[in-house]
Amino acid sequence: MPITPREIEDRFEDAALTLRRLPNPPGSGPRGYGGSWPEYVQEAKHAYGYAEAQMRVVPSASDIQKMDDCIAWLHLLDPEDARIVWLRAEGVRWRQVCYRAGVVRSTAWRRWAAALLTIAKHLNAIEKSGARKEAARKAQSKPDHTGA
Repeated sequence: MPITPREIEDRFEDAALTLRRLPNPPGSGPRGYGGSWPEYVQEAKHAYGYAEAQMRVVPSASDIQKMDDCIAWLHLLDPEDARIVWLRAEGVRWRQVCYRAGVVRSTAWRRWAAALLTIAKHLNAIEKSGARKEAARKAQSKPDHTGA
C-alpha cells in the first residue's frame, strides 16, 4: 500500500513530539558562565519534596527509531524545505513559518506540500523495489513443476 503525504505529515508530528519528550535533565547542556557548585536548597519546604510532582512520559525505543527515520528523510529535501516541514511538524503557525523562511504563505505551503510528496515518492519507490526483489527471490526459490 503506498504511503501518502498525510501519513508522512503525521509521522513528522509524532517525531517532533518524541523529540520534546526525550529527557533533558538540568545540567546536561553547556554550563556557560557561573559557578560550578551544585544548586543547594534555599528553604526547608523545598528539601522534602513539597513541590508539585511532574510526570514525564519517556518515549520508547521504537518511537525514537521512527523519529530518527523522519530526521533522515529531511536529508532528501532542500534545507529550506526541510526547515518548513520541521517547523510545521512542531506545530508552528504558518505566519511564523513564513517569517522564518522568508517567503509568503502560498509559497511556504507549496514548498511544504511538494516536500511531503517528494518524501512519499521516495519511500514508495523503495517499497516497490523491495517488493520486486522479494518477488524475484521467491520465484527463484520455487522448484519447477512442469514435469519436464
